[in-house]
Amino acid sequence: MTEQYILYQYDSCPYCRRVRQFLDRVDMRVPMRDILLDREAYIDLIRGGGKGTVPCLRIERDTGDVEWLYESADIVEYINAQHRKNTLGTMG
Repeated sequence: MTEQYILYQYDSCPYCRRVRQFLDRVDMRVPMRDILLDREAYIDLIRGGGKGTVPCLRIERDTGDVEWLYESADIVEYINAQHRKNTLGTMG
C-alpha cells in the first residue's frame, strides 16, 4: 500500500519543527503547506481535517481514503512506523 503525505504547518511552530526535524533525520521528503502564508492551505486543513491546528499530516492512501493526523508525537510515531516498514520491506 502506498501513501501520499502533505504536512500542514508553519515555520515558527515548535511542534511543527519537531516533525520537520524528524523528517530530516529519516531523510524523508514530504510536501509542506504553510497555513500562515497560504490561505487556501488553511481552508483545506479546516475542511478536510475539521480543525485549524498544526502540525497535521494529511495521509492519502492508494484506495483514495484520506486521514488527517494531528499532534506532533502521533505524526512522528506514524511516520517512524511507516519508515521502518518500508525499510524492512526493501531488505527482504
